[in-house]
Amino acid sequence: MRHARALSPFPAQPSLEESLDSLPFRQAPHNIEAEQALLGAILINNESFDRVSSFLQASHFFEPLHAKLFEVMGKLIGMGKHASPVTLKTFFDSEPPIGELTVAQYLGRLAAAATTIINAVAYGRVIYDLAVRRELIAIGGDLVNVAYDSPVDAPPETQIEEAEQRLYDLADKGKYGSGFMSFGDATADAIEMAAKAYERDGGLSGISTGLQDLDRMMGGLQPSDLLVLAGRPSMGKTALATNIAFNVAKAYKTQKRDDGTDEVLDGAIVGFFSLEMSSEQLATRILAEQAQLPSEKIRRGNITDEEFNRLQAAAMQLQTLPLYIDHTGGISIAQLAARARRLKRQKGLGLLVVDYLQLLSGSAKRSSEGRVQEVSEITVGLKALAKELCVPVIALSQLSRQVENRDDKRPQLSDLRESGSIEQDADVVMFVFREEYYVSRREPTLTKVEEHQKWQDEMDQVQGLAEVVIGKQRHGPTGSVRLQFQSDITRFGDLAEDRRLPERYE
Repeated sequence: MRHARALSPFPAQPSLEESLDSLPFRQAPHNIEAEQALLGAILINNESFDRVSSFLQASHFFEPLHAKLFEVMGKLIGMGKHASPVTLKTFFDSEPPIGELTVAQYLGRLAAAATTIINAVAYGRVIYDLAVRRELIAIGGDLVNVAYDSPVDAPPETQIEEAEQRLYDLADKGKYGSGFMSFGDATADAIEMAAKAYERDGGLSGISTGLQDLDRMMGGLQPSDLLVLAGRPSMGKTALATNIAFNVAKAYKTQKRDDGTDEVLDGAIVGFFSLEMSSEQLATRILAEQAQLPSEKIRRGNITDEEFNRLQAAAMQLQTLPLYIDHTGGISIAQLAARARRLKRQKGLGLLVVDYLQLLSGSAKRSSEGRVQEVSEITVGLKALAKELCVPVIALSQLSRQVENRDDKRPQLSDLRESGSIEQDADVVMFVFREEYYVSRREPTLTKVEEHQKWQDEMDQVQGLAEVVIGKQRHGPTGSVRLQFQSDITRFGDLAEDRRLPERYE
């Protein structure tokens, strides 16, 4: 016979003391001894502060008194004064004692226990790493709490992006640069860059755009550069950016180094932020260019069997292209930076294209200060991203309508919208200009035979021609580059001028 287990309706509750004792308790990671050793090293030799100040801050210390000591030491040393137990004593007279010791006595103990400054950087790194771990714990805790108590109108994607941004900000906190570089080291880097350009086909130091005259003017797309490509609507900004992105991705070639890592020989992996067009529209443009078919015929399906076979063949070739498209609209500069970093980490990245700059948003604070301040934040952010990822960033930009009010429609730097920040932050500013666009809109009626013939002669001279006007370039000349433009398939190409044709024999 089986007996039922006796259940108590009110099980005995443990006391509060017993409950607290049973809870697992984990203290935040820290190392008081490392903090004491570093502070003691600074007290006996202020040079130790210079060795750690490039990456260590007062907020990285776990013990609040140690954080205050480090902060005051930094201020004294920054003013050219000596930080010692004697000079620090007056700033801590009101501090409560540490056990049986006053702060002045504690400072004396720290200095007496320190014997060398050799390990100061090692102590500083230990303190910094533990502070990062504490911050990671805080981010993880906030992530859990927000996920539990998230309001209905806050999608999880927003929380993911915010957490990702906090993690990247945390990773960047310790990046204060490598400090001063000797002129000898800088010269060696410059010679290495020149040697690579000398050995490379075409003699370029940067990534080839696939357009010879443009490469010749700029030396290719240079790492860490912000290049602004601007123009009025229908000038072909997106077409040129798409052509360059395709050319760079198509030329991508690597080889294995001795250590097993890949060395890029040519081209690059391309990230394309298409804030205006969908990824399908962008892919259609590239397909139209490669299959030599007008994009409207592809969209309407108005193609022959031979053209469809050509389209399929082009699609097969493009499937392995290292070109990644993000067509999310209305993203912020912070979200764009986070996604670009993720792409570089997961796939690699050698060129970034943003179409276009005015469709990005800044932080809420800058937005409230006005559009000019917001665009300034965006351009500064794009330039910082180019330097951080060490890749060229091409950002497309609209031009103001004042171009249309001039007889000479060729764009200038002053035509840039919110031009102050864009012109200041960009390393290169290029304008796309097609005279054909304006001439075609001046067509007279057919009844005016003489005027129409004159217009037709003018159209014959400018048809299929485009210019890329380089209005600013930090490391090269300004000027104009003439290109061929096939509007039906949105393709820019090198212009077959007389100097490129073979010599004639009469």
